[in-house]
Amino acid sequence: MSIIELVHRQNSDSKVKYSEYLTQQLNVDYPYLSKLFSEETGMTIEHFTIQQKIERVKELLSYGELTLSEIAWQLAYSSVAALSGQFKKITGMTPSDFKKADSNPRQSLDKIAKNS
Repeated sequence: MSIIELVHRQNSDSKVKYSEYLTQQLNVDYPYLSKLFSEETGMTIEHFTIQQKIERVKELLSYGELTLSEIAWQLAYSSVAALSGQFKKITGMTPSDFKKADSNPRQSLDKIAKNS
């Protein structure tokens, strides 16, 4: 849960190392936590974190309110290229392809309010 919270409230001003964040939040030695997490979930904390970040990217792309540059900055990617490369590796498509394929785009709250 701590990883999900961090991914959703992260911005480039808060470049927190996930290992340090988890150690602080859970008051558990990171190597122990990492081993336990892998045994229980079958994936590393790093892979889980990447998956959460990609899901957040998908969510932000679906809203259509931020550019890819803004999303990369918000999620503390080093560049748009880094975000795009990781996105393609996980999803099999580029962020642009994902946006085009998003057949049911979400409406921003201000647009919903105007339509009411």
